[in-house]
Amino acid sequence: MIAAFLGLRLYSVLGRRAEHEEEPVPTRFERSEGAASRPIAQPQPEARRPNEAQREIPGVSAAVEGSLRQIAAVDRQFDVGQFTAGARGAYRMILEAFWRGDREELRSLCDDDVYASFAAAIDAREANGETLENRLVRIEDVRIEGATLHGSTARIAVLFVADVAAVTRDRDGNVIAGSLVDAIEARDIWTFSRDVSSADPDWVLDETDEG
Repeated sequence: MIAAFLGLRLYSVLGRRAEHEEEPVPTRFERSEGAASRPIAQPQPEARRPNEAQREIPGVSAAVEGSLRQIAAVDRQFDVGQFTAGARGAYRMILEAFWRGDREELRSLCDDDVYASFAAAIDAREANGETLENRLVRIEDVRIEGATLHGSTARIAVLFVADVAAVTRDRDGNVIAGSLVDAIEARDIWTFSRDVSSADPDWVLDETDEG
């Protein structure tokens, strides 16, 4: 009887332990029944500030890209895409203002030296009684060629490739040069500058050259 009693006790203990060991043990990759589902947090990419220069700018060398990033670091409003679009618009506005002899508009878009050059050319043209009937047919390409930051002065050189129909008439209205039928390709490198410490967001043309 004593042996039978001990056998039953041993069975009851071992039986419960075996049943307990057969139960699945939850791991950190499983969740128990009834527990709320919790999505695994995924690392989020670092948000880019809208005014930060692009890490990779098509058609721009690494050196130029580095300078653009320096400009963006000190000028929180600077954006490469917006600057390029603005330069395209300024190119058209300045050319057309020069062609029609609009000194006031040129004054607002150029620095002192460039304005003086444009104004002198307009003066000579008017003294000779000549007028221009130029037309900007299309702008084929706008590409940043260089950028620098010296102190608070940022300068960005832009290459413009455009088709221009140009006609020069004398005081009697006779065509003395050019043609409105055959457009010619113009390649210009214009450099725009801005004091990035200034509240004025406008860039001005401070140098012109042939591309």
